[in-house]
Amino acid sequence: MEIPSKLLEEVVEHFASLPGIGRKTALRLALNLLQKDEGSLERFGESLKSLKSRINYCTVCHNISETEMCSICSNSKRDKSTICVVEDLRDVIAIESTQQYFGTYHVLGGCISPIDGIGPDQLTISQLEKRVASGGIKEIILALTSTMEGDTTSFYLYKKLDSDELQITSLARGVPIGNELEFTDEITLGRSLLQRVPYKNNFSNNT
Repeated sequence: MEIPSKLLEEVVEHFASLPGIGRKTALRLALNLLQKDEGSLERFGESLKSLKSRINYCTVCHNISETEMCSICSNSKRDKSTICVVEDLRDVIAIESTQQYFGTYHVLGGCISPIDGIGPDQLTISQLEKRVASGGIKEIILALTSTMEGDTTSFYLYKKLDSDELQITSLARGVPIGNELEFTDEITLGRSLLQRVPYKNNFSNNT
Protein backbone atom coordinates (compact mmCIF):
# COMPACT_ATOMS: atom_id res chain seq x y z
CA MET A 1 0.00 0.00 0.00
CA GLU A 2 1.86 3.06 -1.31
CA ILE A 3 0.92 6.41 0.22
CA PRO A 4 1.60 9.49 -1.96
CA SER A 5 2.74 11.63 0.98
CA LYS A 6 5.73 11.13 3.26
CA LEU A 7 4.06 13.09 6.05
CA LEU A 8 0.89 11.02 5.84
CA GLU A 9 3.00 7.86 5.67
CA GLU A 10 4.74 8.88 8.91
CA VAL A 11 1.41 9.38 10.69
CA VAL A 12 0.19 6.01 9.39
CA GLU A 13 3.35 4.33 10.69
CA HIS A 14 2.81 5.84 14.15
CA PHE A 15 -0.78 4.60 14.29
CA ALA A 16 0.23 1.18 12.95
CA SER A 17 2.77 0.80 15.76
CA LEU A 18 -0.10 0.65 18.27
CA PRO A 19 -1.39 -2.79 19.40
CA GLY A 20 -4.19 -4.16 17.23
CA ILE A 21 -3.88 -1.43 14.57
CA GLY A 22 -3.08 -2.61 11.05
CA ARG A 23 -1.98 -0.34 8.20
CA LYS A 24 -5.46 -0.10 6.68
CA THR A 25 -6.97 0.99 9.99
CA ALA A 26 -4.02 3.33 10.55
CA LEU A 27 -4.61 4.96 7.16
CA ARG A 28 -8.31 5.36 7.91
CA LEU A 29 -7.49 7.07 11.22
CA ALA A 30 -4.94 9.37 9.59
CA LEU A 31 -7.37 10.37 6.83
CA ASN A 32 -10.01 11.06 9.46
CA LEU A 33 -7.61 13.46 11.20
CA LEU A 34 -7.14 15.29 7.91
CA GLN A 35 -10.85 16.07 7.91
CA LYS A 36 -10.70 17.68 11.35
CA ASP A 37 -10.41 21.44 11.73
CA GLU A 38 -7.08 22.89 12.86
CA GLY A 39 -8.31 23.60 16.39
CA SER A 40 -9.35 20.00 16.94
CA LEU A 41 -6.02 18.74 15.66
CA GLU A 42 -4.12 21.09 17.96
CA ARG A 43 -6.11 19.89 21.00
CA PHE A 44 -5.51 16.28 19.93
CA GLY A 45 -1.79 16.90 19.63
CA GLU A 46 -1.61 18.67 23.00
CA SER A 47 -3.40 15.75 24.65
CA LEU A 48 -0.83 13.35 23.24
CA LYS A 49 2.05 15.54 24.45
CA SER A 50 0.51 15.82 27.93
CA LEU A 51 -0.06 12.07 28.14
CA LYS A 52 3.59 11.43 28.93
CA SER A 53 4.46 14.62 30.76
CA ARG A 54 1.43 14.91 33.08
CA ILE A 55 0.41 11.31 33.76
CA ASN A 56 1.97 9.88 36.93
CA TYR A 57 1.56 6.74 38.99
CA CYS A 58 -0.20 6.64 42.34
CA THR A 59 2.36 6.41 45.15
CA VAL A 60 0.14 3.89 46.96
CA CYS A 61 -1.29 1.48 44.39
CA HIS A 62 0.70 2.40 41.23
CA ASN A 63 -2.46 3.03 39.24
CA ILE A 64 -2.26 5.78 36.62
CA SER A 65 -3.02 9.16 38.17
CA GLU A 66 -2.61 12.88 37.51
CA THR A 67 -1.98 13.47 41.22
CA GLU A 68 0.33 11.92 43.82
CA MET A 69 -2.48 9.67 45.06
CA CYS A 70 -5.19 8.33 42.73
CA SER A 71 -8.89 9.04 43.24
CA ILE A 72 -9.52 5.51 44.52
CA CYS A 73 -6.81 5.51 47.19
CA SER A 74 -7.78 9.00 48.33
CA ASN A 75 -11.48 8.10 48.59
CA SER A 76 -12.36 7.79 52.30
CA LYS A 77 -15.35 5.57 51.43
CA ARG A 78 -13.20 2.79 49.96
CA ASP A 79 -12.37 -0.22 52.10
CA LYS A 80 -8.64 0.21 52.76
CA SER A 81 -8.39 -3.25 54.37
CA THR A 82 -8.97 -5.02 51.03
CA ILE A 83 -6.52 -4.92 48.12
CA CYS A 84 -7.34 -6.30 44.68
CA VAL A 85 -4.13 -7.17 42.84
CA VAL A 86 -4.32 -6.62 39.07
CA GLU A 87 -1.95 -6.49 36.12
CA ASP A 88 -2.63 -2.99 34.77
CA LEU A 89 -5.04 -0.08 34.39
CA ARG A 90 -7.32 -1.99 32.02
CA ASP A 91 -8.15 -4.45 34.79
CA VAL A 92 -8.94 -1.63 37.22
CA ILE A 93 -11.35 -0.15 34.66
CA ALA A 94 -12.97 -3.56 34.05
CA ILE A 95 -13.51 -4.24 37.76
CA GLU A 96 -14.72 -0.71 38.51
CA SER A 97 -17.30 -1.04 35.73
CA THR A 98 -18.96 -3.90 37.63
CA GLN A 99 -19.78 -1.57 40.56
CA GLN A 100 -19.40 -4.61 42.81
CA TYR A 101 -16.02 -3.83 44.39
CA PHE A 102 -15.37 -1.15 46.99
CA GLY A 103 -11.84 -1.87 48.18
CA THR A 104 -8.53 -0.61 46.83
CA TYR A 105 -6.13 -1.91 44.18
CA HIS A 106 -2.50 -2.72 43.61
CA VAL A 107 -1.28 -2.56 40.01
CA LEU A 108 1.66 -4.89 39.38
CA GLY A 109 2.56 -3.51 35.97
CA GLY A 110 2.54 -6.96 34.37
CA CYS A 111 3.00 -10.62 35.25
CA ILE A 112 6.05 -12.77 35.89
CA SER A 113 7.23 -14.10 32.53
CA PRO A 114 10.78 -15.50 32.42
CA ILE A 115 10.58 -16.02 28.65
CA ASP A 116 10.02 -12.26 28.27
CA GLY A 117 12.65 -11.40 30.86
CA ILE A 118 10.08 -10.19 33.40
CA GLY A 119 10.86 -11.26 36.93
CA PRO A 120 9.44 -10.21 40.33
CA ASP A 121 11.90 -7.30 40.50
CA GLN A 122 10.38 -5.74 37.37
CA LEU A 123 6.94 -5.61 39.01
CA THR A 124 5.64 -3.70 42.05
CA ILE A 125 5.64 -6.80 44.24
CA SER A 126 8.00 -5.39 46.88
CA GLN A 127 5.74 -2.35 47.21
CA LEU A 128 2.76 -4.66 47.78
CA GLU A 129 4.69 -6.48 50.50
CA LYS A 130 5.37 -3.14 52.20
CA ARG A 131 1.67 -2.23 52.10
CA VAL A 132 0.77 -5.51 53.76
CA ALA A 133 3.57 -5.19 56.31
CA SER A 134 2.39 -1.71 57.29
CA GLY A 135 -0.74 -3.32 58.80
CA GLY A 136 -4.48 -2.92 58.43
CA ILE A 137 -4.81 -5.24 55.42
CA LYS A 138 -7.25 -8.09 55.92
CA GLU A 139 -7.71 -9.49 52.41
CA ILE A 140 -5.70 -9.74 49.20
CA ILE A 141 -7.72 -10.59 46.08
CA LEU A 142 -5.59 -12.10 43.31
CA ALA A 143 -7.37 -10.91 40.16
CA LEU A 144 -4.81 -11.85 37.52
CA THR A 145 -5.57 -13.47 34.19
CA SER A 146 -5.94 -17.25 34.05
CA THR A 147 -2.86 -17.74 31.91
CA MET A 148 0.44 -19.46 32.69
CA GLU A 149 1.99 -16.08 33.50
CA GLY A 150 -0.97 -14.99 35.61
CA ASP A 151 -1.09 -18.27 37.53
CA THR A 152 2.67 -18.16 38.10
CA THR A 153 2.42 -14.64 39.48
CA SER A 154 -0.55 -15.49 41.70
CA PHE A 155 1.28 -18.49 43.16
CA TYR A 156 4.40 -16.40 43.77
CA LEU A 157 2.36 -13.75 45.59
CA TYR A 158 0.55 -16.37 47.63
CA LYS A 159 3.83 -17.87 48.83
CA LYS A 160 5.18 -14.40 49.60
CA LEU A 161 2.16 -13.07 51.46
CA ASP A 162 0.50 -16.12 53.05
CA SER A 163 -0.03 -15.71 56.80
CA ASP A 164 -2.60 -16.51 59.45
CA GLU A 165 -3.59 -12.82 59.67
CA LEU A 166 -4.22 -12.34 55.97
CA GLN A 167 -6.97 -13.83 53.80
CA ILE A 168 -5.83 -14.45 50.23
CA THR A 169 -8.61 -15.04 47.72
CA SER A 170 -9.00 -15.35 43.96
CA LEU A 171 -11.82 -14.75 41.50
CA ALA A 172 -14.40 -17.50 41.16
CA ARG A 173 -14.03 -19.55 37.99
CA GLY A 174 -16.69 -17.55 36.17
CA VAL A 175 -13.87 -15.92 34.23
CA PRO A 176 -12.94 -18.26 31.34
CA ILE A 177 -9.46 -19.76 31.33
CA GLY A 178 -7.05 -17.60 29.31
CA ASN A 179 -9.38 -14.60 29.20
CA GLU A 180 -8.14 -11.14 30.08
CA LEU A 181 -10.33 -9.30 32.58
CA GLU A 182 -10.95 -6.38 30.23
CA PHE A 183 -12.72 -8.73 27.77
CA THR A 184 -14.90 -10.38 30.41
CA ASP A 185 -18.45 -9.07 30.55
CA GLU A 186 -19.38 -6.97 33.58
CA ILE A 187 -21.97 -9.41 34.98
CA THR A 188 -19.60 -12.39 34.87
CA LEU A 189 -16.72 -10.40 36.33
CA GLY A 190 -18.91 -8.91 39.05
CA ARG A 191 -20.22 -12.35 40.01
CA SER A 192 -16.67 -13.73 40.09
CA LEU A 193 -15.69 -10.96 42.49
CA LEU A 194 -18.62 -11.50 44.82
CA GLN A 195 -18.14 -15.28 44.81
CA ARG A 196 -14.36 -15.18 45.23
CA VAL A 197 -12.82 -18.15 47.00
CA PRO A 198 -9.73 -18.80 49.16
CA TYR A 199 -6.72 -19.03 46.85
CA LYS A 200 -5.52 -22.24 48.51
CA ASN A 201 -8.66 -23.97 47.18
CA ASN A 202 -6.92 -23.97 43.79
CA PHE A 203 -4.50 -26.55 45.12
CA SER A 204 -7.17 -28.90 46.47
CA ASN A 205 -9.05 -28.70 43.16
CA ASN A 206 -5.97 -29.99 41.33
CA THR A 207 -5.48 -33.03 43.53
